[in-house]
Amino acid sequence: MKNNHPKINYGKTGILLVNLGTPDSTSWLDIRKYLKEFLSDRRVIEVNPIIWQIILNLFILNFRPSKTAKAYKEIWMKEEDMSPLRYYTIKQTEKLSQKIGSESLKVDYAMRYGSPGIESVIKKLKEQGCENLIVLPLYPQYAAATTATVCDEVYRSLMKMRWQPSLQIIPHYESNNLYIKALSDSLKKKINEISWKPDLILASYHGIPKKYFDKGDPYQCYCQKTSRLLIETFGEEIPIQTSFQSRFGPQEWLQPYTDKTFEKLPAEGKKNILVICPGFASDCVETLEEIAIQGKETFIKSGGENFDLVPCLNDNDSHINLFQKLVERCFY
Repeated sequence: MKNNHPKINYGKTGILLVNLGTPDSTSWLDIRKYLKEFLSDRRVIEVNPIIWQIILNLFILNFRPSKTAKAYKEIWMKEEDMSPLRYYTIKQTEKLSQKIGSESLKVDYAMRYGSPGIESVIKKLKEQGCENLIVLPLYPQYAAATTATVCDEVYRSLMKMRWQPSLQIIPHYESNNLYIKALSDSLKKKINEISWKPDLILASYHGIPKKYFDKGDPYQCYCQKTSRLLIETFGEEIPIQTSFQSRFGPQEWLQPYTDKTFEKLPAEGKKNILVICPGFASDCVETLEEIAIQGKETFIKSGGENFDLVPCLNDNDSHINLFQKLVERCFY
């Protein structure tokens, strides 16, 4: 080998955690930038792209950023100056790195929308000598609009690389024993902390348009499977019901809708409820603002008495242990 051959880093494996994403701030421009990237994804919005771009740029991106900014301001972590989703994703990365990171094993994170982007982090890991890449999308239940679009972006990033790392993607973990037990333990912990007994536990998952399910998306099946296993593992005398939140636009989404469920539960005698959001790896605007603030307000106004939200698994030790086991399986 000639002495002037460029130095090449090699022999390492990169672990990449990928979450949905977050605006960089609560400013109108940052919110608009984030929404534009998110809502321009053909996996997320499956309508005629020409018509959608007109609707998106003329209407949605002019009016929705103000509403979304208000929601983010309600839950923004002022001292850290970041959203809870970014904060917990960073913590998850740091703790996983402490457990399994080494000179030959690098752990990092990226966002599907916003920064740091998937392409930039893959490039950084490759420059650090990562010849092997393990990607963990932080979505327990697979959906085309979440896990698949992470895969799309990973593949697009690799297409631009002359020397690609080997690739393994962890697709979903909706029925993993460690995941189900962590959810069950988080429920029991919250019940021990409150001074009232829930009449019902509502497991609220992010919804998708019903037509996506009709086309073959398995997401609803995975959500129902998680709920079934959670009921079996939890083993208490408190019923657990499944619902779907965060619908957008006029079309039909997966039902029952979480917000409509909040409205009718008190009339059914369910005036004390706990809500858990098993589909979210980190607390975010959908859990902290949509559920803990808006959802609680709707429930109380409808005649409810006690309402509380079980925190997402976030950076709990049980969650990090789950990530460790999911990653370690890729080595065997």
